[in-house]
Amino acid sequence: MHRLFILLSAVIVVGSGCERAVEPEWGYSPEVLELSGELQTEVRSQVRERCGTYSQPKLLGHDDVTTDWLKHGQAVYKKRCVQCHGISGGGDGPAAAVMYPRPRDYRRGIFKFTSTTYGSKPLREDLVSTLHRGIRGTSMPSFKLLPKKDIEAVVDYVLVLTHRGELENQIALTAQAEEEVDPEVVEEDLVPIVVDAWKQAIQNEVHVLTPQPEFTKANVVNGKKAFLTRGCSKCHGEDGRGLTADNLKAGLKDTWQQPTRAADLTSGMLHGGQEPIDVYRRIYAGINGTPMPGFANVLKDEPDTIWDLVAYVLYVSNRRRVGDNPPPGPPAPYVPVAETSVEAGG
Repeated sequence: MHRLFILLSAVIVVGSGCERAVEPEWGYSPEVLELSGELQTEVRSQVRERCGTYSQPKLLGHDDVTTDWLKHGQAVYKKRCVQCHGISGGGDGPAAAVMYPRPRDYRRGIFKFTSTTYGSKPLREDLVSTLHRGIRGTSMPSFKLLPKKDIEAVVDYVLVLTHRGELENQIALTAQAEEEVDPEVVEEDLVPIVVDAWKQAIQNEVHVLTPQPEFTKANVVNGKKAFLTRGCSKCHGEDGRGLTADNLKAGLKDTWQQPTRAADLTSGMLHGGQEPIDVYRRIYAGINGTPMPGFANVLKDEPDTIWDLVAYVLYVSNRRRVGDNPPPGPPAPYVPVAETSVEAGG
């Protein structure tokens, strides 16, 4: 009898340790959670119908993408991305609070480093490129060693999250204004707003205005002159460190309401890529979601100046690598990560 009791106890202990883990669920944005109970239920229902659930994800506007494929992407995301970007893609994973800059919140459909014009969606290839390259100077690593299948699948899963977040926001704003959720309006008006913007991205790709020259000292000299006279130094400083007094006083924030500042070009870590075309696109189109504007209109009558600026930025960012260390700039402490995380979480 005593031995039977021990055996049963062991079975209970082992059995309790084998309980199936509760599957995660996608969360909803503050805009949805602020709605009344009835409206909130209707918004959730419309989002689930078109974007699926965590266990059965759907890629909005792409009925040809299978659930099995998206589940594969989800598995890659869960292993490689969720720690920073969070279950719902809100940039709120368990590690996010101690990071600067914060991981991307996909739900707004805004991506910084693209090959398209300011305000446009990225090309799908831009997301693939970011995974291959990583983002220097941030916690976003390169995943170029992953199998191609994993990269392609996780990009589609990221698109699931961003399309879902965008649609959720459109429905919530409409529900708030109209005090109702009309399924016909969702299908005929709101879904196309999200889907069509991504389809049109290819039409908004940045193409160079003039061919890239073979950079010479003259390009660098002309680029420095433009840097100091066309507004670049107002944010990046005359030394390129991005620590101007105006920036620090302004307390700049990005679209996601996270603290930000102009890049330190002397660090040699250009977040959007190290190639001349990458720098060209940042200057031409700006950086989505940040105070960095595009100079396409300002320099439309002197397109060669863009290449001069590219040459100067590459020169400044490469100085340390060739042993030409720039002199130290003025001391200008920045808000510590701990403080920014408290502000972001408030």
